[in-house]
Amino acid sequence: MNAISKIVCVGRNYAAHAAELNNPIPTEPLLFIKPPSSLTTLEDVRIPTHLGACHHELEIAVQIAKRLQYVDAGTAARGINQATLALDLTLRDVQDRLKAQGQPWERAKAFDGACVLAPWQVVDNLDDVQHSKFQLLRNGKLQQDGDATTMLTPIAELVAHISQVFTLEAGDVVLTGTPAGVGPLAVGDVLELGWQLAGHSMQWSAKVQARD
Repeated sequence: MNAISKIVCVGRNYAAHAAELNNPIPTEPLLFIKPPSSLTTLEDVRIPTHLGACHHELEIAVQIAKRLQYVDAGTAARGINQATLALDLTLRDVQDRLKAQGQPWERAKAFDGACVLAPWQVVDNLDDVQHSKFQLLRNGKLQQDGDATTMLTPIAELVAHISQVFTLEAGDVVLTGTPAGVGPLAVGDVLELGWQLAGHSMQWSAKVQARD
């Protein structure tokens, strides 16, 4: 497998999520990057408790199979070979402070362990991913209930747009935005991720730990 050089994320790709945080809907995809050092697995979900509220943001992630630069949506779709669910962990108090000062978000979004990936699933047809549904339960209570068909910018168009800004290398990951229902995590929380994809139901779980 190719090494991951970057994780490109999109903010406010679901209207209801933008509304819940009182944010305007962007006129084009709102992009930011997480470094490879932010990657972790569901077996090692850790939050830095000394930095204020850390929110869960459940998203569909896709992995790039070949170099994409200045491509159209059709080429972008053919350049995706795997998909999974991801947690974009966000230090909300830190992010709010940075936004109020007009500063970048990296401190809130790119810390070690801020990008949690479930096991990758092979993608034979990106349309299946675009028509999938996904959920996050925290301690048995439904928190996020996502329908990928309601993305403001669909996956293929999103990846094509990103390729106009950043060259996507084989192995790179794109997080496609979170639906409404984001909220704070606490040490000891049990998270259950569910994904309905192409007639199959997948489930994963994680327990939130403190970061030293």
